[in-house]
Amino acid sequence: MIEAKAFLIDLDGVLYVDNCPIEGAVEAVEMLEEKGYRYRFVSNTTSKSRRCLAEFLDEMGFSISERRIFTPGIAAAERIRSERDNRCFLLTRPDLQEEFDQAGIPIADDEAEYVVVGDAEDGFTFERLNRAFRLVMAGARIMALEKDRYWMAADGLSLSAGPFVAALEYATGTVAEVVGKPSRGFFEMALAEMGASAQETAMIGDDIITDVGGAQNAEMTGILVKTGKYREDLADRSTVIPDMIIESISQLREHI
Repeated sequence: MIEAKAFLIDLDGVLYVDNCPIEGAVEAVEMLEEKGYRYRFVSNTTSKSRRCLAEFLDEMGFSISERRIFTPGIAAAERIRSERDNRCFLLTRPDLQEEFDQAGIPIADDEAEYVVVGDAEDGFTFERLNRAFRLVMAGARIMALEKDRYWMAADGLSLSAGPFVAALEYATGTVAEVVGKPSRGFFEMALAEMGASAQETAMIGDDIITDVGGAQNAEMTGILVKTGKYREDLADRSTVIPDMIIESISQLREHI
């Protein structure tokens, strides 16, 4: 049994894959609400704003408000907002600019203090990557919204932002600041927003390193689901040992 009073839950791969909800996921979320657990959805998704994510989830049958969703875009905007020199070059999907606009952060294509890298998908062109490279060489800092290697799309595994962040790090000889999972700071911001301590919280995810390992490093319980991008061979070779492995989030009811 998991002795948790609160949950942080990944989205892609745990509640849904591509546009399809995982069987029993809607009911699992409803169960948490009915039983009065505190919970937030912490996603490394950087292709959508929090508002767009809430609308996307609603279309799949989930009743999840914006305030329960915490993403690297929100964490980055909060992190940068307090800086005096905070102009950003966004190497992300266009939707994500909404989070930075709401935080009052200037967006620039030149003379930026930050190069913010997320899952730009088709936006990872040579021209955009080279512009980011030149900005970093001129003194800008790289802020990685996440460094995931890949994610599970409808047609199979797809590259995430991590390989492109690594390319910029290699080319510039600098190290990116990671604000999404598995950053301890990201988890701590989500916990603070939820009003829960790490010791009373369990993280549920499909990535043994980013979700489970990151949560355990932040002193939370780590639960791995066998949906999304879970791969048995990677789990067997990993030095991260989940506190619990379940077939899917639909089994959560049996363990709390």
